[in-house]
Amino acid sequence: MISLLLVSTFFAPGAIHADWAYNFVVNKGKTYIITDDRVEEEQIDLRIGKVTEYSDQEGTYWGNFSNSFPKGTELYNIKGVNIDEAIAIKINDESFIKADHKGEYAGSWFDIYWKNAL
Repeated sequence: MISLLLVSTFFAPGAIHADWAYNFVVNKGKTYIITDDRVEEEQIDLRIGKVTEYSDQEGTYWGNFSNSFPKGTELYNIKGVNIDEAIAIKINDESFIKADHKGEYAGSWFDIYWKNAL
């Protein structure tokens, strides 16, 4: 019975909606707001992920997704910058832009599961 309740709550339409008032990427449950700030190639460190889903429709998604960049867009650490501050997004072979950390993504699978499990 509890499993059925969890599943029905988990998939309830309209249960949780993302705030899409800005362009963003989500990486490992963290939301990053896209800026116009360029990041020089020599400031790029390790690749930390990539966009696995793109959607321009508000809703609840999980994984590494974006409402601005297509599937496959690579995400990187910036040398000397903690990922809790900002990351870099590869926009073409030679260009990167900065995305500032906003907080945890409210619609992440982890959040949905744990909020409904309590």
